[in-house]
Amino acid sequence: MNTILNFMKRNYKILGVIVLLSATLFAFNLKSGVDSNPDKDKLLLELLTFVLEKGHYSPATIDDAFSKGLYKDYVQALDPSKRFFLQSDIDEFSKFETELDDQLINKDLTFFNLTYVRLMKRMEESKAIYKGIMNVPFDYSIDESFNTDYDKAPYAKNTTELTERWRKQIKLSALSSLTERLRVQEKKNNGVEDNEDVNVAEEAKGGETINLDDANKTAKEASNDDKNKSFAELEKETRESAKKSLDEYFGFMNDLDRDDWFSVYINSITAGYDPHTNYFAPEEKERFDVSISGKLEGIGARLQKKNDFTEISELISGGPAWRGKQLEAGDLVMKVAQGNGLPVDVVGMRLDDVVKKIKGPKGTEVRLTVKKVDGTIKVISIIRDVVEIEETYAKSSVVMKDGLKYGVIYLPKFYIDFENKDGRDAGKDIALEVERLKMANVDGIVLDVRDDGGGSLSTVVDIAGLFIEQGPIVQIKSAGRKKEVLYDRDKKIEWDGPLVIMVNSFSASASEILAAAIQDYKRGIIIGSKQTYGKGTVQNVIDLNQFVRSSDVGDLGALKTTTQKFYRINGGSTQLEGVSSDIVMPDRYAYLKMGERDVDHAMPWDKIDAATYTVWDKTSNFSKAILNSKERISHNEQFKLIEDNAKWIDSRSEENTYSLNKDKFKIAQNAIEEKAKKYKPISQYKNSLQFSSLPYEILETSKDTVLKEKRDRWHESLAKDIYVEEALNVLDDLQTKVILKKSGSSTLKKEKLAKS
Repeated sequence: MNTILNFMKRNYKILGVIVLLSATLFAFNLKSGVDSNPDKDKLLLELLTFVLEKGHYSPATIDDAFSKGLYKDYVQALDPSKRFFLQSDIDEFSKFETELDDQLINKDLTFFNLTYVRLMKRMEESKAIYKGIMNVPFDYSIDESFNTDYDKAPYAKNTTELTERWRKQIKLSALSSLTERLRVQEKKNNGVEDNEDVNVAEEAKGGETINLDDANKTAKEASNDDKNKSFAELEKETRESAKKSLDEYFGFMNDLDRDDWFSVYINSITAGYDPHTNYFAPEEKERFDVSISGKLEGIGARLQKKNDFTEISELISGGPAWRGKQLEAGDLVMKVAQGNGLPVDVVGMRLDDVVKKIKGPKGTEVRLTVKKVDGTIKVISIIRDVVEIEETYAKSSVVMKDGLKYGVIYLPKFYIDFENKDGRDAGKDIALEVERLKMANVDGIVLDVRDDGGGSLSTVVDIAGLFIEQGPIVQIKSAGRKKEVLYDRDKKIEWDGPLVIMVNSFSASASEILAAAIQDYKRGIIIGSKQTYGKGTVQNVIDLNQFVRSSDVGDLGALKTTTQKFYRINGGSTQLEGVSSDIVMPDRYAYLKMGERDVDHAMPWDKIDAATYTVWDKTSNFSKAILNSKERISHNEQFKLIEDNAKWIDSRSEENTYSLNKDKFKIAQNAIEEKAKKYKPISQYKNSLQFSSLPYEILETSKDTVLKEKRDRWHESLAKDIYVEEALNVLDDLQTKVILKKSGSSTLKKEKLAKS
C-alpha cells in the first residue's frame, strides 16, 4: 500500500528527535569502496536500528520474540514456495532463531551471510533440476496430485524430494495449458467456435509459484494453430512453454545481487515494527519518488527484460520518445551512449542498470542502439525531458442520466511533487476537475477513490476542504505528544451540491481520511465495500545519506517509518477498522482476508477525543437516499449474483490440491468452468449510460491517439460498472431541484427527484 507521508525535511518535530543521531554517525567514515562490503552493511544496520528506536511511533523491543518473528519472515521471504531450501538447511538456520536480536544489536552479519550463500547454492542446483525435468515428457496417465498450500508443506528432506516437488509444480503448470489447448482443439474439430473466457484453473497459491492464469493465456494464444496437432506435439509445446517461463524467472533472479538480498533481510527487520515501515534501496527510492509524484526525468519509455535483452514495452504518451516517433514498442536496446560518448553494450546487463543509463536530467542527450522488430539496427537520439505518467493523475468524465448531468472524478492516488511546490498535486488537480465540472453545469459529483492506496497527507486536507466551508479534517498524534488537528481554513466551498464518495477494501490511508471526514460531516454519502483497508498510520521518508559524512559509502537509500497515527475528527481511528460505508454494495472479494487487520505486526486500534466540528445540514434527504439505495441493492439481481460469487470465491480459496492426472484434472476444471458460467453475467454487465470527456479533453484527445484510446477504454469500463451506476442513482436521490423531464412522446411533466 502507498502511505500517507510527510517528508522528514518538512517535519521538524520528528527531525528534532532524529538529529541526535547525526553526532554519533557523522564520525563513521568508511575507507572501503561502495560495492557490497561488511562495513557498509553494518553502517546501514546501525542507521536503521537507531532511527527506528528514536523515530518510530512505537519502537519494537529487540528481544528473543522479535528475533523469532524476524527469522520467520526472512526465511519465508527467501523461499516462499519451499522449492530451494532443504530441511537440513532449515535445521542449520533454526539455531539462530533466538539469536538474531543479539546479532542485530552487535551488527553481526553471520546469519545473513549464511543464508545468502546457501540460497545462491540452492538456486544454482534448482536450475539443473528443472532443466533435467523438462527433458522428459510428462506422463499424464499417472494418478497423482499436487498441493499448492506451501505454508503447510514441509521442506524437502533431500534432493530427491525437492526434485519431485519441482516436477509436480512444473507438471501442474504444463497440464493447465495442455488442458486448455485440448479443449479448444476439440471444439474446433467439432466445428464449434470457442468464445469462452473462463480460466481453466485458478492461480496457484504462494510466492513466486508458476501462475496458471499466465499458462492459460499462453495456451489460448497458441490454440489457433492446434487443430491438426497430435497430443505428443501439444505435450512437448506446453512443456517448452513452462521451461521458457522458468528461464525468464531465473533470468530475473540472476539480476538480483547481494545488495538486493540484503534489502530483503533489512525489510524483514523493519516488518517487525509495523507493515508500513520499509527500507528503500536507492533504486527503490527512485521508483517510490516517481510513484508519489507521477513524474520522472528520462525518455518516457517502459522497459522489460526479455532473456538477455532489454525490450521497449511501452512509450509513455507525451514523453520525448513518444514525440520523436522513432523508438517503438518491441524494439530491443543493444547499446546506450551518453550524448557523443562511447556506446556501452547493455545485452546481458541487469534491467535496473540499463534504466540508470537511459534515465538522466532534462535537456541531456542519450543515444540508443536498438534492434527493430524487422531485424534492422538503428541509432536513435533522444533529448531527455520531464515525463508525466498520466495514469497517476486525476481524471473526470460526464454522463447524462434522467435529464441530469453528473460528473465522475477518478483519483488513483494522492500524489504530490515534494521537490516542487508549484508542481502538480492531487489537491490542485481535484480542485481543477471540480471547477471544470461546475463549468459544465453538473448536478452532482461522484469522487471515486477505489483502489487508491493513499499518498500525501496535505493533499487530502486540501481535497476534503473543497466540499466544506471550513473546519478540521483529520487529527494527528505522535507518540507521547498532544494531538495536532489539521484544518481547512478556507471558507470558500468549491462544491456544495450532491456528493458521493466511492470506496472499496483497497481504499487506504489518505482515501480513508477523505471518506471519514466526508462521513463525519455528513457532507456526502460513502458507498462501496463493507469497510476500507484499515490503515490509520502516517509515515515519514528519511534520507539515510544525511547522517553520513563520508562520500565513500555510496547511496544508502531511505527509510520509510511510521511516526504518527491519524484519527477521524469524531475521535475514532481507521486503523484495522477502516471506514464503514453508509451504503454497502456486494463485493466479489468481500470474504477474503486482505485488510490491515489481516497483516502481521499491524498497530492496534485506539481512539482519542473528538475535534470540534459542525455537521453539514444542507442535505435534507440524506438518510432517505441511503435507505433508497439499500432497497435497490437488496432487490438487484446483479448484486445478488455478485454476492453469491463472493461466497463461491471464498469457498474456493481453501481448495489447494490439484490432480495431475489428465482426465481427472479435466473433470475438475470442467466442473469449475460450469460453475463459473453462472457468474459470467457479472463481466458482461452493461448499463445504458454514455460517458464522455469534458470539452478541453476532447480537444486534447483529437491530437493524441494514445490518450484517446485510454479515455475510450475508461468510458467503456464506466458503462460496465454497476457500482458507478448505483452511485449515480444515489446522486438522483440526493437531488432537491425540480426539473423538466420528458414523458411518453412530447409531453413534459415536472418531477421532483428528491424522494424524501
